[in-house]
Amino acid sequence: MVRVGLTGGVASGKSTVSALLAERGAVVVDADLLAREVVAPGTDGLAAVLAEFGPEVLAEDGSLDRAALGAVVFADESRRRALEAIIHPRVRAAGAALEAAATGDAIVVHDIPLLVETGQAELFDVVVVVDVPVEEQLRRMVGLRGMTEADARARVAAQASREQRLAVADHVIDNTGDLEQLRARVDEVYDALRARTDA
Repeated sequence: MVRVGLTGGVASGKSTVSALLAERGAVVVDADLLAREVVAPGTDGLAAVLAEFGPEVLAEDGSLDRAALGAVVFADESRRRALEAIIHPRVRAAGAALEAAATGDAIVVHDIPLLVETGQAELFDVVVVVDVPVEEQLRRMVGLRGMTEADARARVAAQASREQRLAVADHVIDNTGDLEQLRARVDEVYDALRARTDA
């Protein structure tokens, strides 16, 4: 088994890379997806978030109001750390369970947005970083996601710098081209990962 940590800044296209790796046969453990699951209605994770942040982060349908919570945690680092203390241990436990179910020679890709920020790079055999310039991240968040430039800059500032991510990378996937260029680079990286399992 090869354990891969996949990361990239917000709006870098990491989810697309993750999907392309899954198409090639990788087992993908998606931390963003797990982070939603661990605070779904009825979970102890949601109860812990409500105990910490109050009922104003609960939507009318009983789910977590992610926009309301985001407005709180991206404006105050101490509140963000409080949220991370609730979410991260639950996500890691869920990810470990998914990995344990994978077959022996699997390429298991842990898709972790905050891999660098949470000091997890050394936990993996290989780290893959999806990379785009900061200005491209901002352009995508404002143009494609409808964020204000101030909100977009706050999201970028809340994450590790581009340089910090590149410093831990074994493989870098540039995502400034088109989808076919991205697919070709993902194929190269996947083949390199597969070669490790065959060695």
